[in-house]
Amino acid sequence: MKETLIDALIDSVKMIPFLLFIYYIVEWLEYQYGTTIRSKIQRAAKAGPLVGSIFGCVPQCGFSVLASAMYTRRLITVGTMIAVFLSTSDEAIPVILAQPNKAWLVAPLIAAKLVIAIISGYAIDIALNSYRKPLVKGTKEDMEELHEKGCCEHHVTGDNHTRELLIHPLVHTAKVFVFVLAVTVGINLLIFSVGEQNLGKFLLQRSPLQPVLTALVGLIPNCAASVAITQVFLKGAISFGSAIAGLCASGGLGLIVLMKENDNPSDTFRILGILLGISIVVGIIIQYTYG
Repeated sequence: MKETLIDALIDSVKMIPFLLFIYYIVEWLEYQYGTTIRSKIQRAAKAGPLVGSIFGCVPQCGFSVLASAMYTRRLITVGTMIAVFLSTSDEAIPVILAQPNKAWLVAPLIAAKLVIAIISGYAIDIALNSYRKPLVKGTKEDMEELHEKGCCEHHVTGDNHTRELLIHPLVHTAKVFVFVLAVTVGINLLIFSVGEQNLGKFLLQRSPLQPVLTALVGLIPNCAASVAITQVFLKGAISFGSAIAGLCASGGLGLIVLMKENDNPSDTFRILGILLGISIVVGIIIQYTYG
């Protein structure tokens, strides 16, 4: 038991330098280009799902928060917002990159989620006639009001102060380290209890219920969900399809902003249902097609 806990701590500590480096890069990108990206998404019109999908690939939940805030102000279509949700991986990419021997998984993960997001975004807008509903033409004042905050209470709109630029990656690294450590301890204890050979069976491996389970976990509006899904996937306990299902549903704090600011509860539940449904379906298809 003691060795299990020590191994989990060592594995988690090894990730800290990589996580810190990655988060400083992401923070700098948001600081330099956040306002430009925000403007491009709002002005994309019919290209919204494509543009939103591409920018949604940026790690962390910042752009899902931004997309929710813009949707509730009618600055973007529902298809664009869901495309951002589907393409964002929250903490998955930094967690994978923090383990260099697993870094190759980032390319297929991003590619799969990008294709899913683009196709789904356009399909949703066409099905719901989103293009026939006039969007609000965002003014400079509208855009300046989008001061949503991310998981560590930092601004996600590119208006960060230099102090935030320096401190937020440190705080975020510490938070993710705690999540990674907790999940790793949990997985190691589970392996200790049921045995490594039985871990897959315990987590419904090769069952169509596994993508359903991970998608439901992904809906939890917290970056801990994406960390947990990624860590379990890297341990080989869930399939690639199940990981995709969970990470497609993982809109992070963007889901909280949507629930808080959307004045139409039925619309919010419809969006969550669509997001969950797409995540489960593509997860099952990928699981039984590619593994």
